Amino acid sequence: MTAQENWPKIAVVGAGAVGGFFGGLLARAGAPVVMIGRPAFVEAVKKNGLFLDTLQFQESVRVEASTELSAVRAAEIVLFCLKTTDNATTARVLGSLLAPSALVLSMQNGVDNVEQIEPGRVKHVGRGDLVVGPESEKTKRIAEIFSRARVPCRISENIEGELWTKLVWNCALNAVSALGRAKYGLIASSPDTWKVVETAVYEVLAVAKAAGIHPPGLEDPKAALAGALMIATQMAEALSSTGQDLNRGKRTEIDSLNGYISRRGAELGVPTPVNHALFALVKLAEGRL
Repeated sequence: MTAQENWPKIAVVGAGAVGGFFGGLLARAGAPVVMIGRPAFVEAVKKNGLFLDTLQFQESVRVEASTELSAVRAAEIVLFCLKTTDNATTARVLGSLLAPSALVLSMQNGVDNVEQIEPGRVKHVGRGDLVVGPESEKTKRIAEIFSRARVPCRISENIEGELWTKLVWNCALNAVSALGRAKYGLIASSPDTWKVVETAVYEVLAVAKAAGIHPPGLEDPKAALAGALMIATQMAEALSSTGQDLNRGKRTEIDSLNGYISRRGAELGVPTPVNHALFALVKLAEGRL
């Protein structure tokens, strides 16, 4: 029995930064992985392999790559890493290609994806851990697979709260970085800009409280703001994905970030003027209000 026969077949749909990183680590550990991405990414990976530039190592990993979504056939696990703007159209096609027993893991920004569902090079400078849940035979299997690839993966009974923790950081920094055309470090060093971040964070927490959601470790608003500052400092040279999308003339995920908080706040009667302003201004910058 070969090393790969001990692994499930894995497909990465939307092989960009997130999919490339986690899929690359799985492939590096010996898992049979196919990465489905844009032509430039696929061409680069086929020619030179996937180059992982991490804090721990720099290595080129040989991995199968395809531009065709049909490459997911026979996959037992699918890492769904597309932009949220592509959820509906891709999910419809994906449903006709996968076996009923296949597991699809959404590894995306936002908290409502379940309801919707440099080419060939990945640089990783932030966190690399995963959270799945609630506990079941399926989630225990997923955690074991990622752990075998040396990707820290824990199981949480508060998975909705975990999703909102990430939403807090995204709402705090993504739109501000995009609109100011500023890297995170510059945002952290600007007292006036940080007041905008602070208010955005407090609004998200107010909406979460009204919705009965408890992001772990963020019960104290000051702790939430400290977490945003830590991310901005740790990733000082990073421009947000929203900023990168605007620079490339692409649609952003703002509807799933500050836009989601604006809509949810309106439903719950919680004012969210800063999050709504950030959402509206990014939409205006996209030219599609």
